[in-house]
Amino acid sequence: MSCNSCGTGGGTPGGCKNHGTCGTSGCNKLTVFDWLANMELPDGQKAFPYVEVRFKNSRKEFFHNSEGLQLKIGDIVATETQSGHDIGIVTITGELVRVQMKRKRIKINGEIPKVYRIANEKDVEKWVTAREKEEPMKVRARQIAIRLQLKMKISDIEFQGDGSKATFYYTADDRVDFRELIREYASEFKTRIEMRQIGLRQEAARLGGIGSCGRELCCSTWLTDFRSVTTGAARYQNLSLNPQKLAGQCGKLKCCLNYELDSYMDALSTFPKQNQKLYTEKGTAVCQKVDIFKGLMWYCYEGDWMSWHTLTTEQVHEIVSKNKAKETVASIEEYASELIVEEEVSFENVVGQDSLTRFDQPKSKSKSRNKRNKKRRPAKPQNKTTTATAASPKEGQPARKPRPKQNNRTPKAKTNNNNNNNNKPNTKKPASANRNTNKPKPASDNATGETKPNKPRNNRNKSRNRNKNNDSKPPKKED
Repeated sequence: MSCNSCGTGGGTPGGCKNHGTCGTSGCNKLTVFDWLANMELPDGQKAFPYVEVRFKNSRKEFFHNSEGLQLKIGDIVATETQSGHDIGIVTITGELVRVQMKRKRIKINGEIPKVYRIANEKDVEKWVTAREKEEPMKVRARQIAIRLQLKMKISDIEFQGDGSKATFYYTADDRVDFRELIREYASEFKTRIEMRQIGLRQEAARLGGIGSCGRELCCSTWLTDFRSVTTGAARYQNLSLNPQKLAGQCGKLKCCLNYELDSYMDALSTFPKQNQKLYTEKGTAVCQKVDIFKGLMWYCYEGDWMSWHTLTTEQVHEIVSKNKAKETVASIEEYASELIVEEEVSFENVVGQDSLTRFDQPKSKSKSRNKRNKKRRPAKPQNKTTTATAASPKEGQPARKPRPKQNNRTPKAKTNNNNNNNNKPNTKKPASANRNTNKPKPASDNATGETKPNKPRNNRNKSRNRNKNNDSKPPKKED
C-alpha cells in the first residue's frame, strides 16, 4: 500500500516520506509540528505520560502510555479498544499533548485507553490486509443500500487494526432505519458492523480534496473543530451573497469566512451604523457603500440616487453629533472630500527581462498598412548588364531590331532655356504622333556641347500639311 499524495512506499505504511502517513491516505492530513520538541524538562520532572494517536483520515484520540514506552512522532503503535486492539500512528508526544487535552477539555484522571506496545510485523500485516478490503467493500455496501431504497450515502469504511470490526460512516438528511441493512452487511461481509452518522463537513474532512484557493482543504489538514458559519460573516466582510462562491466542497459555507471576521469586526467598531441617516437643509442623506480598510463612506440624498459623496468616518461622526445637538447642517458637500488616488506602477528591470507593459499599447495602423503595401507592390526589375553571349542572336538568324514602345500620351514640347517659345502644344492627338515618338534625339554640337532646340511636334505636322496643300494648289500671283 503506497501513499496517495507522494506515491512512495511499498508493502508497509512506513514507506511514506512523512514517517508512515500512508496509513492515513495522505501525507499532509492533520500533521502536527511539535514546537516544544527542542525544550528539555527540568531535573527530576517526568515526561507527560499521554500521547495523541491518529487513525484513518481525521480520527484522533488520546492514550495513556502506562508502560513508559519511548515513543516519538511517526511510530506505529497498538492501542486499546473495547474489543481487540487497533493500529494507529503517534502524532504528538510530551507537553504539547497536555496543551491539546486542556484545549479539548479532556480530564487527565479520567478513563483513557492505554497504549499496548509498538506494532510488530504481524500487527502491521493484519492492518494492511484489513485496509485492502475497504474499497471493494464500500462499493458493495452502496449497491445494497441502493437496492433497499434507503436515503443515505456510505461515504467511507474503516476497519479496526485487528480486522475484527468495520465501521461504516454514512450521511443522511433524515433518520434512517437500517436494521435490515445491518443484517445483510453482516451476512455479506462476515464481520461485526458499526454504523456511524457524520455531517457533510466531517465527510469532506475524511475524503479530502483541493479547495478554491488551490491548497488542500483545511478540515483535512489542520482544522479539527468545526465552528458554525453564518451569512452574517459574509455581510460584515462586504462579500456578495452568492452561494456558489461562498459554499465549499461540503455544500456548506466555507470555514475560512471566520478567519478574518474578528479583524473586520474590530475595524467596524469605529464606523457609525450604516442605517444612520444624515439630516441637512438640502435633504436627508443615506449611506450606500462602505470601505472598511480606508475608512470611507459614500452618501447620497434621497431622490438623487445617482450622485454619491465621499465622507470619512470622522466627518460622519461630526454630522451625526450636530444632528443630535439639533444644529443645522447646510449640506454634506461641505464635508465631502473628493479623493483622487494616483496609482504609481513601477517596474524595475533587474534580471534583464522585457518590459511587462510592452503589450499594453496597440501597434499603429500606419506601420501595418505600409507593410501590406510593400507586400502588394511588385519587385522592380534590376538593371543588370547582360553578357555578350546572352545578347547575341542565334546562328543563321538575323538580329532583331528593338520594338518601339507605344506611348499613348502626347509628348510635351521640349524647350531650351535660351529659346523662349510661347507656342503651346496642341491638345488634340495627331494621327502621326505615334510615328515620331521613336525618332533619335538630335546630336549635340561638338564645339559648344549644346543641343539644338527641337521644334514642337504639332508645329511640324502643321508645316507638313501646309506643304502638301501648297503643292496641290498653284501659287497666287502677286499684284
